[in-house]
Amino acid sequence: MTDHADPAFRSATALLSALERKELSSEELLKHYLSRIERLGGTFNAVVTLDADRALAQARRCDEERARGEAWGALHGLPVTVKDSFETEGIRTTSGGAKEYLAYVPSRDADVVERLKVAGAIVFGKTNLSTLAMDIQTYNAEFGTTNNPWDPARTAGGSSGGSAVAMSAGLSALEMGSDLGGSIRIPASFCGVFGHRPSYGIIPTRGHIPGPPGTLAAPDLETAGPIARSAWDLDLALQVLSGPDDSEAHAWRLHLPPPRKRSLRDYRLAAWLDDPAAPVDASLRERLEAVIGELRAAGATVDETARPSFTLEENARLCMRVMYGSMSSGLPEGQFEKLRARADALPPDDDSFRARLTRDTVQTHRDFDLARERRERQRALWAGFFRRFDALLCPAFPTPAFPHDQSPDMAKRTLSVNGVAHPYLGTLLGWPALAGLSSLPGTVAPVGFTRDGLPAGIQVVGPYLEDRTSIDVARLVAEVSGGYQEGSGL
Repeated sequence: MTDHADPAFRSATALLSALERKELSSEELLKHYLSRIERLGGTFNAVVTLDADRALAQARRCDEERARGEAWGALHGLPVTVKDSFETEGIRTTSGGAKEYLAYVPSRDADVVERLKVAGAIVFGKTNLSTLAMDIQTYNAEFGTTNNPWDPARTAGGSSGGSAVAMSAGLSALEMGSDLGGSIRIPASFCGVFGHRPSYGIIPTRGHIPGPPGTLAAPDLETAGPIARSAWDLDLALQVLSGPDDSEAHAWRLHLPPPRKRSLRDYRLAAWLDDPAAPVDASLRERLEAVIGELRAAGATVDETARPSFTLEENARLCMRVMYGSMSSGLPEGQFEKLRARADALPPDDDSFRARLTRDTVQTHRDFDLARERRERQRALWAGFFRRFDALLCPAFPTPAFPHDQSPDMAKRTLSVNGVAHPYLGTLLGWPALAGLSSLPGTVAPVGFTRDGLPAGIQVVGPYLEDRTSIDVARLVAEVSGGYQEGSGL
């Protein structure tokens, strides 16, 4: 990534270096972001809640401490924003304008927010998301629609759409998102920024809504992770955020291994760019195929035939069962009972997407445990694959950013891919599920643009607990094929 003259577009790593050298102050940087949010907020609608007074006071303290040669931690004095699904002490937290949380002001921080603060970050605002993080677009009745910086008529993705736009449009230095079925990776891909879904379990999710405030059990598949303007920033955030929660920290520590290799030429890469079970838009596939060519020209070895020992369709079916089974506990009792009655009334031979969704949502605990066992067997197949390859390159989503679609029944929505309508919710169960189902790290890198001028992102799926390998490969790929770029007029 180039060194931008405007600090709003610099990476967090570059900004921290500039703060350390006293080329700018935390107060100046924060005021610059606040000014940009005031000017651009109506266009993009990414940052929806500010805590400006407290943040400015903290920024001044950080500057005073730095002048005395003191520092809190790795993010000392860096202004950051977080997705409005994370509890933030003293700041309204609505989880996408959910009615039950419109007046909710937490008295404590989510674990990830606390870790950002302990590292010295200044949390000055909250970013928009879909209501209760349950859509791959970002809009809600309280805060409205978040628009894509490259085409406001198109979605920023979801559910961490505000997070990705804050990075793309230069409204914050670093962002904290969450990802169950692609909610970090899809917006990052749509908006031309970096995003990292970590290996499941290495970053605590306590304080994320949903579940309801006070929830202690970690939801299956759900992760918390950074969105940024460089891969170096992802790695920095990972250092700050990863590790056991307070209940386990007295007994164990997390030591993530370094990247497997030192250069692009050394990595053993595989690529899976299209599949009949999840067809990829022609313009996006064209760009991703060009990326593979660019990598080979730079000396990389990429195998386009290698696959883990299962099909994308098998992975999607299994992910659907695990995902909707794990999410069902969050449904109101009345809604769950209606779905159970609907499932009982389905013809046995109805294998439509909507029928499978209904059945999987109300499945028995036995069926859910059987699905989890199948997942563990699939994870073993992944482990075998990663003994032969260091990372898999694939799409993060079947299309680039698509036009806003806010029709009320998501189960009836469709997404057009190469002129063919596909189930809207089913798009989560193809490419995003490759990493998500099996607890693997998935890093999105921006790799240029489609012929229509929309950002293209590539997903790097890495071995379990080898997050630094997937981030490093994403960095190297972006250096060859794109990297973060600010849009015109921002």
